[in-house]
Amino acid sequence: MSSNQSIQRAIWAILGTTTAVAGMAPRVMAADATSTSTGGLEEIVVTAQRRTENIQNVPITIQALGGDQLRQLNVTTTTDLLKYTPNVTFSGNGPPGTGNIFMRGLSAGGSGNQSQSTTAPFPNVALYLDDQSMQFPARNNDVYMVDMERVEILEGPQGTLFGGGSQAGAVRYITNKPKLNVTGGNFNAGYGATASGDPNTNLNVTFNLPLITDKLAIRGTIFSDHRGGYISNVRGAISVPPVTNVKSTTYPGPFVRPGSAEASNAGVIGNNLNTADYIGSRLSALYEFNDDWNVLIQQNNQSMQAHGYWTAEPNDPNGRPLEPYKIMAFTPGFDKDRYNSTAWTLNGAVGDLKLVYAGSFMTRHIDSQQDYSNYLRSPHGSWYACSGAGAGYYYFRFKKNNSAADKGASTAKPTTCFSPVGSWRDQVRSTHESHEIRLQTPEDKRLRGLVGAFYEDFAIYDRMDFNYMGMPQCTPGNLAIALAPWNLNPQAVNPLTGAPIPITPPGPDCAAAPGPIAGYFANDPSLRDYANTAFGEDIHRGYKQTAFFTSWDFDLIPKVLTLTAGTRHYQYHEFEEGSEYYSASSSVLNVPNGSVRRGFGINLKNNESGFKSRANLTWHITPDVMLYYTWSQGFRPGGFNRTHTSIDGSKVFLAAVAHFLPNPGAGATPAQVAAYKASLQYYKAAGYESDTLTNNEIGLKTEFLNHRLQINASAYVMDWKNSQIPLFDPTLFGNTTFNVNGPDFRIRGLELQVNARVSEGLTVQGSGSWNSTEQLNNPCLKISVPGGPNPVGGCITQVEGQPYANPFGAVGKAPAFSPAFALNMRVRYDWFLGEYRAFWNVGANRIASQRTQPDNFRDGDAPNVLINTTLLKYRIPANTTYDAAFGLSKDSWSAQLTCSNCDNSDAITNANSAQYVKNVVPLRPRVLTLQVGYKF
Repeated sequence: MSSNQSIQRAIWAILGTTTAVAGMAPRVMAADATSTSTGGLEEIVVTAQRRTENIQNVPITIQALGGDQLRQLNVTTTTDLLKYTPNVTFSGNGPPGTGNIFMRGLSAGGSGNQSQSTTAPFPNVALYLDDQSMQFPARNNDVYMVDMERVEILEGPQGTLFGGGSQAGAVRYITNKPKLNVTGGNFNAGYGATASGDPNTNLNVTFNLPLITDKLAIRGTIFSDHRGGYISNVRGAISVPPVTNVKSTTYPGPFVRPGSAEASNAGVIGNNLNTADYIGSRLSALYEFNDDWNVLIQQNNQSMQAHGYWTAEPNDPNGRPLEPYKIMAFTPGFDKDRYNSTAWTLNGAVGDLKLVYAGSFMTRHIDSQQDYSNYLRSPHGSWYACSGAGAGYYYFRFKKNNSAADKGASTAKPTTCFSPVGSWRDQVRSTHESHEIRLQTPEDKRLRGLVGAFYEDFAIYDRMDFNYMGMPQCTPGNLAIALAPWNLNPQAVNPLTGAPIPITPPGPDCAAAPGPIAGYFANDPSLRDYANTAFGEDIHRGYKQTAFFTSWDFDLIPKVLTLTAGTRHYQYHEFEEGSEYYSASSSVLNVPNGSVRRGFGINLKNNESGFKSRANLTWHITPDVMLYYTWSQGFRPGGFNRTHTSIDGSKVFLAAVAHFLPNPGAGATPAQVAAYKASLQYYKAAGYESDTLTNNEIGLKTEFLNHRLQINASAYVMDWKNSQIPLFDPTLFGNTTFNVNGPDFRIRGLELQVNARVSEGLTVQGSGSWNSTEQLNNPCLKISVPGGPNPVGGCITQVEGQPYANPFGAVGKAPAFSPAFALNMRVRYDWFLGEYRAFWNVGANRIASQRTQPDNFRDGDAPNVLINTTLLKYRIPANTTYDAAFGLSKDSWSAQLTCSNCDNSDAITNANSAQYVKNVVPLRPRVLTLQVGYKF
């Protein structure tokens, strides 16, 4: 990792002279906040409890960044935001909008981007744009932050007011709303230079326009942001390696498998290929009927297009080291992600009650492709790269010739391996509809509260195709070549098999195109015959949710001691339907396209319901010192694995046995079937249950020195039960990912936020978090197949005579993406430079090391590790980054220069084996950005 030590020492020295508190992060002003008359800190107004209140009066841990600060820090995307929010981590897999947000170390790891729309559990951190939910499994919606009033980070379970998915917390993007009788706007443009990469440009325009005096106003924003690339695809070649003296699962004896010809990536190489473009608009209209009633309608449109590859490879597929920010890929990569949402909010009064109705409808489209060539070199992936005797597609054909000697002779085609170039492509469409109504009593009463109802309909349509079939597909021409007569020499026979040896090698095998099983599709019933698809899924998944909630405050001692209690009753109707299809079977060889479809149908449903509650006791020791205790619960709904429901399970099982046992052309004997059954230990479960979180938190929020100093602290203990864990182990479970409920965890943590106005122009802001996360129990993967040598319910300890490591980790170990501490510090100084207002700020962010998977997963950094899973465990080293800015403004004009990753660190934020080679996600190199703005 490169790093400028002199810059580090200088910045830490500056920060050390201004505060004695280590690990501070920004205490940020809301866009419409105003200074106190005594020159104190700005007041921050939030709506974390579904009502407007000072952040210092909210009995939970909150981080808030206001619109002005977002602009000054040049924060526009999720990656930018994470630098200023300690206790928040992200499993980003490279391109924007891919990965999950985690809080307080509550993570069970992550996988690559492939199949995540179908297989990933729903997130445990909720994401909201105003009042509309935008969460999505493993593909965080990367809302572009322009014309924002603020961003609120709510830590800890928010299940009572924000429902399922807010198990660990919530991120809320709050936009600026139209202002009546105000004409104005702003224009901002920027240019950025990326170290050793291509430049960036951005432009956005916002306007506020009244249309009817005192009645109607509109507000609009348009934006365009181009981010230049910095990761290059270097020239190289790839081939399937030869194998000798290996016993095949489909061939009774040793065999020699030749290697394939090399394939070059000459057509896709280039420098700085990973570009990203954000283009979008937002239009809001506010109509005020009278003093009590108004309606807000908002339309959001955003398109993000990322090209190239956003991960680097420490070593190329052939084991040779690569320089930082380099990759060797063999197919084009891209990620296109756009959403359109319409939201409406009605505010009114019914007597003394305030009424809010908020509704929204969103559609999102994702089209993503990535290289998957390395998979074809793995033990299981090479199934699709080779055909013939000894390969996965072992194919016997009985040949009848004219001569009696050849009549009925059994011959096997020689093994042929094809160049291992392949990719996957995921095409996703989702719809998200929600409706919420809330009634709130007057806030000045001793007893005050709200009641509400919520409805949500969330659906995902996923067409995921793995396009790496090496053999040609069985078009009429290819089929004729594959079935051409063999020219045999009856005098020459194979001494091992007695079969005649061909004089002329036969034509290559072909494979029938796969497709959804009849009657089980969600998107497209047709054959996947256009891009050499070998495997895929056509899935419709999601849920419908109804909920009723309430929360009440009672002043035990007015303005001093307040008791809060609330609960939420929820009911989920979850579903998954469609089919999984594949060509991993000799029955698809040398038959016409459309005559055979392998796979199974899916039609799974589940209902779950329950209560999640919270309680707070808030004590204002003085008007400026508040002590609170919070007990809160959160949850996340369960889901399904890709399991069959359309065919009787025993038939599916026997079909698999016949496929994997020796001599599949002749079928499996009853004895072989019985022996295979006896060796099995585990069936994948159809689904997994919800997991829950219970939080006990004590907090202190204080203001001193006439509101010039704020110190907020919290300590919490959280119990995470029945955690949802992804598993992928082809040697035991088959070649697909699935989820199970795993161990329980306990998280003990501390968080500190400090904000100080040292002088009229100098402010110091910062925060730090510390988490001790430990596994509480030691569950195991239990035997679920009856009739074997070991009883159902016992732990699996051996597989094929070899020891099997429990995948769930050990007692006392921390989960994935759970750094022990994170620190953030910032110093800002404002002053007048002649007629200009000027400012500078410097900041540093430190995050401890963390793992990408549970502790018992195989170590991807071990010597000579064989990559045969997408879930190898890697260590992300600790890293420190630095940022700075300098700005000037006069009248309506402003300009600022921002530096991100100032010491040009090449630290990584994630690592995985998702593409069957180690990939790392590096920090973006140093970026210097000049922004110019004008207000009108």
